[in-house]
Amino acid sequence: MLHRLLIAACLLIGGATAALAAPTAVTGARVIPISGPEIPDGVLLFEDGRILAVGARDEVRIPADAERIELSADHVIMPGIVDTHSHIGEIAGADRSHPIQPGVRVVDSLNVRSSGFKRALAGGITTVNVMPGSGHLISGQTIYLKLREANTIDDLLFIGEDGQPAGGLKMANGTNSMRDAPFPGTRARSASLVRQIYIEAQEYRDRLNGDGEPPARDLDLETLVEVLDGERIVHFHSHRHDDLMTAIRLRDEFGFRMVLHHTSEAWRVADEIAAADVPVSLILVDSPGGKLEALNLLARNAPALEQAGARVAFHTDDWITDSRYFLRMPAMGVRAGMSRQAALEAMTIEGARMLDLDHRVGSLEPGKDADFVILNGDPLSIYTRVEQTWVEGQRRFDLANEDDRLVAEGGFGALIDDNDGGHGHGHFGGDE
Repeated sequence: MLHRLLIAACLLIGGATAALAAPTAVTGARVIPISGPEIPDGVLLFEDGRILAVGARDEVRIPADAERIELSADHVIMPGIVDTHSHIGEIAGADRSHPIQPGVRVVDSLNVRSSGFKRALAGGITTVNVMPGSGHLISGQTIYLKLREANTIDDLLFIGEDGQPAGGLKMANGTNSMRDAPFPGTRARSASLVRQIYIEAQEYRDRLNGDGEPPARDLDLETLVEVLDGERIVHFHSHRHDDLMTAIRLRDEFGFRMVLHHTSEAWRVADEIAAADVPVSLILVDSPGGKLEALNLLARNAPALEQAGARVAFHTDDWITDSRYFLRMPAMGVRAGMSRQAALEAMTIEGARMLDLDHRVGSLEPGKDADFVILNGDPLSIYTRVEQTWVEGQRRFDLANEDDRLVAEGGFGALIDDNDGGHGHGHFGGDE
């Protein structure tokens, strides 16, 4: 209470008249904080977009002026889901002029009014890594987004300590990037082209640091220097076990930080992935098909990686898995032998770690963002539905709302983008 009075006093001194919102306490549900044991009849207390306390009802002191949201014991509160690999937002990355284009920024192509964001919220997703496609060896810079209410893309960005939007770099190997020239025609040529551009980036960095004539600014090499310096994580699309090992070999040669994505045949080299200390962003599908190199995508991937000691998160690769159905993947992982705790972490904190955002999101702890999901049952049950999704203390999806339910369940007009300036169901800012 004291800190709110002090802030209010400062506002009054400055002539401001806006009143601070009272804290909110969500009570009665089973709380899954991820960072600790599950709490029956728990309390989640938050204010001004940040979590104040998490604990049992008899352990958390709820301020007298707090707004209370009472839930039943059947409900579950868990952290907002972190999707480490998605293509929502109608994005595009590199073009066909060259197989390596690290200077391309996916943020420059993102439509904030795309219906994909509403679908993500309906699935309980609050943080997402939006990626360019995988048809290039390097297709551009990814962007990390928080699904707040938004009018422009700037409203969704995570901003790093350097004041720049946070994101990684998308790389790929395998058949996606094997095409007619100027693209490579073989796996060996693919790796050779990547080596060459990273060698050029090393030389560019040396010249920036005073070794020889200062170079002209090069957006591609500038981005790769950020990767070499560990400031930007590589998100590496790869499926076959030999391609996974090639990606690890490139990581070792140039020392960049990397997350392996998809990894259809990770179960073949799980021990090697774990020994290399490379985290895996995994997708599971219950209707395999599509490209030949994903033929051996099996649900056993999840327990195999866990048992080997590798870090695992799940992702949608939306549209491959519709964002509304994220909860199916950890459930499939557990059915195949993954532990419950590892599956819950793979939805939340592990993904946050892979994006360098675990200080903000991924678990329910005091000081972290008030991003959480209210479910009507256990997150690993096929019968469970997302009832509400909250982002920084703001309710962004509510199944009880007619428009939100339409997005979640489908129907005429459910996913119309609001590109005409009106307030259609797809408007990411919500109806007024």
